[in-house]
Amino acid sequence: MIAAAACVIFAIWMLDASERDPYVKASLELEGARDHGGQLFQINCAGCHGLAGQGLVGPRLSGVTDRKNDAELVHQIISGDTPPMPSFQIEPQSMADLIAYLHKIS
Repeated sequence: MIAAAACVIFAIWMLDASERDPYVKASLELEGARDHGGQLFQINCAGCHGLAGQGLVGPRLSGVTDRKNDAELVHQIISGDTPPMPSFQIEPQSMADLIAYLHKIS
């Protein structure tokens, strides 16, 4: 019961994250360009997550947009809360592009 309540509270907190964090809000307000997002992915993410997001050192990213909403994805990328993944903050437009690419491979 406590675990379920904690999950609900966390979900509500993440849904409101875009309103609390100006970077998340700015990133989510922009339309992403998948091609540029794919280039960013190849340079910054593929070494751990695989060229097609199949997972290597880092987890599999295919289907990630079914498991996390866009605000959660941005938070995951910028936070560095899950080592060995470092925090990774890029310009909001580039983040929007990367999120668009993650939708493409999901």
